[in-house]
Amino acid sequence: MRSLFKSIALVLAIASPTVMAADDINIIVVSHGQANDPFWTVVKNGVEAAGKDMSVKVDYRAPETFNMVEMSALIDAAVNQEPAGLIVSIPDAQALGASIEKAVKAGIPVISMNSGVEASAKLGALLHVGQEELVAGRKAGEKLKEMGGKKGLCVNQEVGNVALDQRCQGFKEGFGEVEVIPTSNDPADVKAKVRAALEKATDVDTILALGASTAGEPTLAAIEEVGKTGKIHVGTFDMSANFLKAVAEGKAAFCIDQQQYLQGYLPVTFLANYARFGLMPGGNVPSGPNLVTKDKAAQVVELSAKGIR
Repeated sequence: MRSLFKSIALVLAIASPTVMAADDINIIVVSHGQANDPFWTVVKNGVEAAGKDMSVKVDYRAPETFNMVEMSALIDAAVNQEPAGLIVSIPDAQALGASIEKAVKAGIPVISMNSGVEASAKLGALLHVGQEELVAGRKAGEKLKEMGGKKGLCVNQEVGNVALDQRCQGFKEGFGEVEVIPTSNDPADVKAKVRAALEKATDVDTILALGASTAGEPTLAAIEEVGKTGKIHVGTFDMSANFLKAVAEGKAAFCIDQQQYLQGYLPVTFLANYARFGLMPGGNVPSGPNLVTKDKAAQVVELSAKGIR
């Protein structure tokens, strides 16, 4: 009987895949997300939740400002640590390409997320989790045009980020006449520049912001200061509890939800399963875009406040 049990145990050991211990799986995330941007807090929440659910170590890193030199250095440092997997956003493929390729050449599985879908496969990443920014911008433009908009502003708080530039370009393609307003990601700067633009061009009837907290909320504040709340169609990429409330109250048109929680959560899950079992989806995973309009906004407010939506 004892020999039978030994034989069964041997068969099971041969048939079962090799499972790495949790202590052996360390996944590093390097994003361009700045510390004062609530959007990236949600991404980080997804990363940490996946680490807990998959019983792996996760390490989230980002430069304090939108700085590609610093981000490239963070990727290089991550490669030197030889993690079981690396997750990166790619806002500037030219600036970050060499560091990402170095990770791939070192045998580190890489998944890109949020930005850089066009460059992801070329740089050797296994797949990308995110939304097509040009398509999302075009969809927003078409919706705002349907609402009667004729002259628009695109508020870009991170000029030089290819993903945000594509959003404005898509907006132009779907809408028509659009002026890009470059700002920093300081809400006070956004409000001041949007107000100045509205005071200069009084026929503007549409505004698309590229981030809910950093650009969308101060845009609404600027509109209120010039006395045009409800008279200008306003949409934003991404979501915040305050902007969602404005949508629910009819003060804004919509949020574009790219489900950034999933952009943090899914790559960690994929790389954990890849390290343990060699499993990986066969292609990119689109996390958005989804338009959240007045009929849905109130339902999402609570989850946004909790850092999930």
